[in-house]
Amino acid sequence: MAARTKSAKERPSYRCTECGWQTAKWLGRCPECQAWGTVEEYGVPAVRTTTPGRVTTSAVPIGQVDGRQATARSTGVPELDRVLGGGLVPGAVVLVAGEPGVGKSTLLLDVAAKSASDEHRTLYVTGEESASQVRLRADRIHAIDDHLYLAAETDLAAVLGHLDAVKPSLLILDSVQTVASPEIDGAPGGMAQVREVAGALIRASKERGMSTLLVGHVTKDGAIAGPRLLEHLVDVVLHFEGDRHARLRLVRGVKNRYGTTDEVGCFELHDEGITGLADPSGLFLTRRAEPVPGTCLTVTLEGRRPLVAEVQALTVDSQIPSPRRTTSGLETSRVSMMLAVLEQRGRISALGKRDIYSATVGGVKLSEPAADLAVALALASAASDTPLPKNLVAIGEVGLAGEVRRVTGVQRRLSEAHRLGFTHALVPADPGRVPDGMKVLEVADMGDALRVLPRSRRREAPREEGDRR
Repeated sequence: MAARTKSAKERPSYRCTECGWQTAKWLGRCPECQAWGTVEEYGVPAVRTTTPGRVTTSAVPIGQVDGRQATARSTGVPELDRVLGGGLVPGAVVLVAGEPGVGKSTLLLDVAAKSASDEHRTLYVTGEESASQVRLRADRIHAIDDHLYLAAETDLAAVLGHLDAVKPSLLILDSVQTVASPEIDGAPGGMAQVREVAGALIRASKERGMSTLLVGHVTKDGAIAGPRLLEHLVDVVLHFEGDRHARLRLVRGVKNRYGTTDEVGCFELHDEGITGLADPSGLFLTRRAEPVPGTCLTVTLEGRRPLVAEVQALTVDSQIPSPRRTTSGLETSRVSMMLAVLEQRGRISALGKRDIYSATVGGVKLSEPAADLAVALALASAASDTPLPKNLVAIGEVGLAGEVRRVTGVQRRLSEAHRLGFTHALVPADPGRVPDGMKVLEVADMGDALRVLPRSRRREAPREEGDRR
């Protein structure tokens, strides 16, 4: 009986390297985090009892803790400060993730130069490029400073040695997947290596009161590469988003221990570097002397930030049995829903047999339901070849029954539209306080919303024989 008990204790266990879930047998997929191929065998450690030891610092009432040591320091880039909650906190570790070529290295090099000063040195460690390549980029974006130190290293011990030599207030590592420790088995970028490198740099940041910016790779699905433990260890997680064919770049906070995650920073990427956009709505609008059929304006919320965006639609006679449905910057499923609502509730049956193209201006992506009303009006305007009234914005979610539902932040959206000179708005019922000088029309369903189109032109929209009265 004793031998059987001993054999059971020595039986190996299995653990998920992503989330730490444990099991007594091997599985191909972790039931906890749904990751494939992450369950590995590990030995059962002996049970040990930890005895109480000496404490490093005595526990004090929370009201007596000095909060000035956690005061944020500006990065020199106001849009990034907005997302961080005021700046970088000493000892904070920030993970910046994004697709290749989106502008992460350009932005962080600009931050490194603007943050450097006599009292605060900055160390920029690159593991993907040589020092001369980074210098060429610094010359192009004018990121040269005497207190900005540059090193090209892929060894963790060497990076820690640079910290002892430079004693920086800000460390930027590009990227965490390229640095490895010789004491850990595995190639750079592996789970064990990423965990060890991140852990060592986090300990160094906390001990020195040094802010750290880590660049992280992403997978083909857009998730941060490496173990999920990395996102739990760091203090702030930022996602750098944007279409490489557009100028707009968005920095979105996913996790922030020092501020809110509702803020979004807007940047413009150009030949001379990257600059913050305090008022990015101009990128998403096309100013015209006269309105054009198939266009409608809406106000979207990126976090807590209202942005005026333009939706465009075009309908043409189809030359193939199955008409095309092409979207850019809009969700295909939402556009298909609006087409169905217009055909069934708006009595516009000509859309079913025509090629339909819909897009946004400036590379902005509209995914929130508040843009439904603008998409529907743009499609109806394109189908009837009738322009919507000038200086009109449409805000509201459209249901399958044709009703226009309320959305969050209507007052904030109307204030932004009024600030940019728009005088008319279509909104759901009970919008709240309306800016002075702005005419707001409350609509209950798509029938009310379609009345903004001139009636004489709406009757000219082609219909099926059965729909004519």
